[in-house]
Amino acid sequence: MTPIPTFARLVALSAALAIPAAALAQASPDGAAYTKTLDAAFDDVTFAVEQAITNAGLVIDNTSHVGEMLSRTKADVGGAKDLYTEADAYTFCSADVSRKVMEADITNIQFCPYSIFVYETADQPGRVTVGHRLYPGDTMAPVNALLSGIVDEATAE
Repeated sequence: MTPIPTFARLVALSAALAIPAAALAQASPDGAAYTKTLDAAFDDVTFAVEQAITNAGLVIDNTSHVGEMLSRTKADVGGAKDLYTEADAYTFCSADVSRKVMEADITNIQFCPYSIFVYETADQPGRVTVGHRLYPGDTMAPVNALLSGIVDEATAE
């Protein structure tokens, strides 16, 4: 058996990794998102989001403090301006909904876990946006409905 040259292995690995990356990039090709914006304190809105997620019987796996990370690294990466006063993303999964969408299309695993984002921009303090990405295809409709319901509950006045 002839060993595969290192360059050929790298090309094969790159090709293998490009397929999943391309699939993820297709998740929302136009960057579409379901959002609601309201005039409120960021902490009040994040509390409402956390409550809406747990009220749906879900457990938050992770809270990513995107705004803090971008602020902390702005100078290191040559950032020119502040984007957010605060921004967080919550990730979680639903065993029930995930099973349904993955039974419909096994490749829907690529979208799990799901997330809800919350942000307040630096140029509009006091206006907080809550939302989620819109997942493509009919098989992901249950996830879109779940996430939209959480956003709606969290932003209900």
